[in-house]
This record gives sequence, C-alpha cells and structure tokens, in this order.
Amino acid sequence: MDVKQILTNAQVVTKDEVFLGTVVVEHGSIVAIDQGLSQVPGGIDCQGDILIPGLVELHTDNLEKYFTPRPGVDWPSRSAVLTHDAQIVASGITTVFDALSLGDINQGRERLRNLQDMVDALNEAEQQSVHRANHYLHLRCEVSYADVLGLFESLLDHPMVHLVSVMDHSPGQRQFVKEEKYREYYQGKFGMTTEELDNFIARQKAASALYSDQYRAQIVARCKERAIPVASHDDATVEHVQESANYGMRIAEFPTTMAAARLSHENGLSVLMGAPNIVRGGSHSGNIAASELAREGVLDILSSDYYPSSLLEGAFRLRHEENAYDLPKAIQTVTSTPAECAGLADRGEIAIGKRADLVWVREHQNHPLIQHVWNGGKRVF
Repeated sequence: MDVKQILTNAQVVTKDEVFLGTVVVEHGSIVAIDQGLSQVPGGIDCQGDILIPGLVELHTDNLEKYFTPRPGVDWPSRSAVLTHDAQIVASGITTVFDALSLGDINQGRERLRNLQDMVDALNEAEQQSVHRANHYLHLRCEVSYADVLGLFESLLDHPMVHLVSVMDHSPGQRQFVKEEKYREYYQGKFGMTTEELDNFIARQKAASALYSDQYRAQIVARCKERAIPVASHDDATVEHVQESANYGMRIAEFPTTMAAARLSHENGLSVLMGAPNIVRGGSHSGNIAASELAREGVLDILSSDYYPSSLLEGAFRLRHEENAYDLPKAIQTVTSTPAECAGLADRGEIAIGKRADLVWVREHQNHPLIQHVWNGGKRVF
C-alpha cells in the first residue's frame, strides 16, 4: 500500500455537502480534504465521479447461501467465506456484520448445522488477514427457539461479536401480523400440506408463548453486562417499541408498521430497513414500505439483508424519491449512522482522522457503478 495517496477531481460526499475536491490519505487514514483539484503529480484522477465513505452493513444473511448453495450441497468453509467477502467488497461494503441465526423455526436445518463452521471460518480468515472487508459477528437470537440460550452463551464472548438482535418469527405477530402471508411463505418454503402447516403454526405459537419473553430479557441483560449493542426486530405495536426502549436497545430492525417506526425514532432507536425493500418498491411480507418511512423522515439505516449490492443501490434510489434525503443524507443511512450505532467511531465518514474506507462510484442512468474500493487506504476492488 502506498504511504500517501491523493484522490482528486472527485465529487466528495461528506456528512453535510457534496463538492468537487481532493482527499489525501496517509497510512490508512484521511489526512486532508480540499475543495478544488490537486496539482501534485501522481494523484488518482477520479474523473469527476462520486467519492463516498465505505459502506457499513449491520445485518446480512449473505454468508449462509455460500455454505449451502443448493439444498443438500455443503461448500468448503474457507472457500465459502472468501467468496462471500469478495461479493461484499464488490458491493462497496468495507465493514460487515455477518448475521448468524441462533435458533430457527425448524430443528436440524442447515443454518444451525453450519453455525460453528461459519464462525470458525470467519475467525480463521480474520486471524490470517485474508479478508478484504472488516468482518464482525451479529448474533440473531430467535427467542422462541427452545435452545437459543445455550447457543447464545457459547458465542457471547467471541471477540468478533459486536451486535446482538432478538427476534420472534412465530405467526400472527411482528413480521407476520398477517397469518396468510406466513402461510404463503412457509408453505412455499417447506412444501407442507395444509394439515402439516396447521400443526406447524400451532407449535410455533406455543413455543413463542413459552420462551420468548423470558429469553428476550435474559439475552438483553447479558449484553448490557458486556456493553454489546442490541437491536429489536420486527416491532409492530406500541407495546413492542416501549419494551425495546425500556431495554435500552439502540436499533429497531425492520419495524413492520408506520406507528412502530415513528415511535422507535422518537424514542431514540435508529430505524433500520431493508435496502431490497427500497429497490423492489415494497415489503415481501406485506408490511410497511421503507419508502413510506423515508417520506416521514424516520428511516435511519439501510441494510442489504439478503442482497449485498442493494445497499448502495438503495441509498442512491432513496435520494431520487419524494422525500428529504439528498445525497449526503442518503449516504449516511449506509455509512455513518450504522457505524455510530455499532460503536465504531473511526469510520463511516469522509473526514480528517477517519479510516480511509472509500468507494469511487460512477452513476450511469441513475445506477451506481462501483469503480474502486479502498479499505483503510488499501485498494481492495
């Protein structure tokens, strides 16, 4: 890596403005930002394109698909992790929280069978410095799952764990307020008969009633002891939001109603929604659209969720829709705001002293085309 790099003739996107200018990087950090072009020989000409901070992704399930690319097909762990990392970087993401599910609605599925392999492979790649993005672990705790506490305790002290969320995917509430959507989703996913699905729904509701409240409280308490940020998930009602606020949660992941999103925002929780929701124009579960939250000014963070390239595309689309999100504010939803919520003060912004995590973007027919990505001043794409 060059000790000093000069990126000039770029539309530099800071937290507050966009200007044609120059960013100087030294030893992996931003050391100078100037309006105007550099005349110093050896500078990188960004050709008038857009320069933004590296994206910060708090919740992606993308890794799972590389471990099990087809039903019944297991992929070698190291290869799966490095391929996932390459796709993450190619999407402009320089900091990623890999969301791993602790518990599932079904026993014995691939995501639980592969859990320890995914953790070990991520940790090994991190220890050997072969990742091109910065990877952290986000533990997704399914609180209606009988054995979730054991899984949680086994990973809580892992050094890569920096975020925890608590969720309950049982039918008739939260993500699946509309039970017909639950039936449509799970019948399609598992190929159940109507009778099998009826029995499945009864079991999920019973497990939720038995475990969810007590497990949610215990997991939040353990995170507080370690100052690990906690996110709520799929809050739908005033009661859900009040519970999350009382627990001191920082992030409201995927609230399913306008009322829950607005109240979360008012209570100081940053509202996170899926970038695919923006790109596709709505929720696949029939819940509130992210664009509606943007029009109300209560959308704080975007996540790529299951489609990495949607993160940058979602942010760029956001500023073209009817709302108050100009380019700096739209970019904040995928950079500085998620970084701050996760307690990462050294990144997410083009500012002097911050990490030189940078993405050079060319806009073509309103679509962001990534030209290059730097992580800590090192070009990784």
